[in-house]
Amino acid sequence: MPSVESFTVAYDAVNEFVTFSEGDTITGTVTLALSKETSVQSLFIKAKGDANVRWSQKSGDHTHTYSAHTRYFKLKEFLIPESASETVLPQGIHVYRFSFQIPPGSMPSFFRGTHGKIVYKLEAKLLRSWRMNSTAEKEIKFVSKCVPNLHSLMSPQVGSTNKKMGFFSKGHVHMDVTVDRIGYAAGETIVVLAKVDNSSSSDMTPKFSLIQKVVYHANGRTKHENTVCHKVADNCIKPKTRKELRCEIKIPSDYMLTIQNCDIISVEYCLKVYLDISFAFDPEILCPVVILPPGLAPGYLSNINVGPYPTGAIGGPSNSDFPPPTIPMGLQSMSPHSGSYGYPGVQSYSAPPPPIYPNNPAVYGGPAGVQTSQPTHMFGSYNNPVPQVPSPYGTPFSSSLSSVLHPPPPPTPPQQFHQPPSALESQPSPSIQSPVPPAYNMLPSAPVMNVDFLSQSDGAPPSYSLLFPDKSDAK
Repeated sequence: MPSVESFTVAYDAVNEFVTFSEGDTITGTVTLALSKETSVQSLFIKAKGDANVRWSQKSGDHTHTYSAHTRYFKLKEFLIPESASETVLPQGIHVYRFSFQIPPGSMPSFFRGTHGKIVYKLEAKLLRSWRMNSTAEKEIKFVSKCVPNLHSLMSPQVGSTNKKMGFFSKGHVHMDVTVDRIGYAAGETIVVLAKVDNSSSSDMTPKFSLIQKVVYHANGRTKHENTVCHKVADNCIKPKTRKELRCEIKIPSDYMLTIQNCDIISVEYCLKVYLDISFAFDPEILCPVVILPPGLAPGYLSNINVGPYPTGAIGGPSNSDFPPPTIPMGLQSMSPHSGSYGYPGVQSYSAPPPPIYPNNPAVYGGPAGVQTSQPTHMFGSYNNPVPQVPSPYGTPFSSSLSSVLHPPPPPTPPQQFHQPPSALESQPSPSIQSPVPPAYNMLPSAPVMNVDFLSQSDGAPPSYSLLFPDKSDAK
């Protein structure tokens, strides 16, 4: 009867997807069930990540094998340390806790293909004298969050093609294709819009295909593998006909992620939209598709704040009478987290709190995790919903786009202007004096008077000849 009844490894989930990424900590247990007292040399567990490629290619009578290996990390922890004397464990169930931190840096997501794989796993080993080693393994679902230019993947993509028909047909055909964005998570739906102008004499059938392209690298050679993951065919388009098409392709939840940061395995996807024409080359449009981890999909980006201001505020506080800038089409479907994407390895920053201005009302972004929808008139209209106050920085015509995107420095208090000392100083003056308007040197239209006749109450008014002397008398 064997002394080891069971030997298993289990880890604790850190998120709802049960995935791990760069910098995450893996905690779990190693369970050892013994049917009797057993002497053990050591017990340890390792966490490691490796990529392997191997394929064979026949050339004449010879077969060449190409292989490559890349190790990303290997961590080891002793649960029962090695010693000169063996450790005696009593009968029963023994549970050992372990903890590993995945190193930071760019590492590819897990993958399994025909000629290679990228595997992350936990491996526990029990060593005993004069016995075979007992091994327990548990794979880790590792997804890389090192996605460059994540915001650009949310932009729509547009393509077009024009084909002049050949010998068996006359005329030409034109097709425009629009895809809502580039990046998708497994389980999401790709929305494709196509406009076809069949100005030829042939029938044609529009088709949509999602293709996976895997390239293996080893010993200076490459091995390509293309797989059609999903294919949809629409109704036939008759000659001299224009038609608008809409196709929705759902990405299966078990699809492998896009891998571009591995030196021996690359995984890419593309959407192929083409017109199937008999006895002619098919016009086609290829649109790249990037399959992202679930946590980076647009549905999970709805709580990210673009910039240091809360959700619902476009740009910083502004005193301009112009409308806020229109959100680009690629960002309208995006959703942001506060400050960062919440995943290690993604380039992000912790945004500072918004500055407080005494003349600007506070902008409320709603509770955490809730996206505040903008009114319709905030995009492209001249009605600014933010209450306007007199600008301390000049007229609205002096403001520029940079003043909308970046808040100006806080206004300084107005300077106090004081009149020069005079006889009026004996009179009480208010505590806050108003600014004195600038004086303008205007050319007098009449002789300058040294006597203030308006302040004389008893004297007679000056004569007409004094105000307007006769030029004939001067002669």
